Amino acid sequence: MNSGDTAWVLISSALVLLMTPGLAFFYGGMVRRKNVLSVLMQCFIIMCVLSIQWVLIGYSLSFHPGNGFWGGLKWMGLNGVGLEPYADYAGTIPHQAFMAFQMMFAIITPALIIGAFAERMKFSAFLIFTLLWATFVYDPLCHWVWGMGGWLRNLGALDFAGGTVVHINAGIAALVTAIVLGKRANLDKNIPTPHNMPFVVLGTGLLWFGWFGFNAGSALAANGLAVNAFVVTNTAAAAAGLSWALIEWMRNGKPTIFGVCSGAVAGLVAITPAAGYVNVVSALIIGFLVSMICFIAVTVIKPLFGYDDSLDAFGVHCVGGMWGALATGLFASKLVNPAGSDGLFFGNPKQFLVQLAAVLVTVAYTSVVTFIIYKLVDVFVGVRVDEKTEAMGLDLTQHRERAYTVLE
Repeated sequence: MNSGDTAWVLISSALVLLMTPGLAFFYGGMVRRKNVLSVLMQCFIIMCVLSIQWVLIGYSLSFHPGNGFWGGLKWMGLNGVGLEPYADYAGTIPHQAFMAFQMMFAIITPALIIGAFAERMKFSAFLIFTLLWATFVYDPLCHWVWGMGGWLRNLGALDFAGGTVVHINAGIAALVTAIVLGKRANLDKNIPTPHNMPFVVLGTGLLWFGWFGFNAGSALAANGLAVNAFVVTNTAAAAAGLSWALIEWMRNGKPTIFGVCSGAVAGLVAITPAAGYVNVVSALIIGFLVSMICFIAVTVIKPLFGYDDSLDAFGVHCVGGMWGALATGLFASKLVNPAGSDGLFFGNPKQFLVQLAAVLVTVAYTSVVTFIIYKLVDVFVGVRVDEKTEAMGLDLTQHRERAYTVLE
């Protein structure tokens, strides 16, 4: 056991946990003032519910060395998950440290979906949907990509810190829920604008800060690979934030802080699967291009098809995650990580095809199972609030609270 590695993974776990409150402020600032507490509540309750689900069954389903499709329940309640190192995943840190680090990923992934259905889902339905989605979508896909024996892992799919498992997974679930839930009332006549931009900036800063644990922590050791992941993470985020600002400047005549924040998050999303496999020049390219791709997704594709992805969870996380996963198949290099693989630009076109297969599998599986879960929840408890409740806002109707006592 290595005390330095253990300390780094524990710190990284705390950094990743901080990302969920950061996401709460990021999303909370983007909704209307009458719904800000509902978004904060949804993010915080996920921290409670998923922490319990993970130690009871989630970790076992995801990481026990079962078959190619799921881990089973032998580690249920952390039975057999002790304080000694576990060589299959991290040979220099306690097994429970690895479990805790992965728990933070399981928490933030369903929280990302909130951005698609913000301002119109019942809290009771949200709780049931989230628990079922984590169990039947996140946990199996996590095992496929990261678990010992997982079939996508055996296929050779590269996902250093969650491009497919977290971002494409949550992003495509966001699109499905946005479509089946329907648009917010009077959306065409009254287009919502962010009610609190300082919240959005604060949330972005917390996400950027926590993302160093997300990506560099995935090295599971305080070593050179963690340093590389740290540097390329910052580089991609910076390139994407600048790129989005330049696009707005050229297109609209003015850059916006909202655009810079959106770009930075897109850059963080895109570099996540590649962070342990690409160099800094590749990270610059990945970050610079992701803003162009996501900008088209949120300003052209979304209006064209008319779905109400409230806070662009699909347009940033799924689209950005797809680019990041495919870019890993282009730019990955064994010079960065000998345990990885070379990508197309380093002489191995097969890796790009493997990455493409992982993306398509994630989209297909998550779309179908998310739709089934949504329909089941809708049958038993109803998912969407009624029109009067939506007009009043979810803060008062779902939680009997108000964020601001003095209104402008």
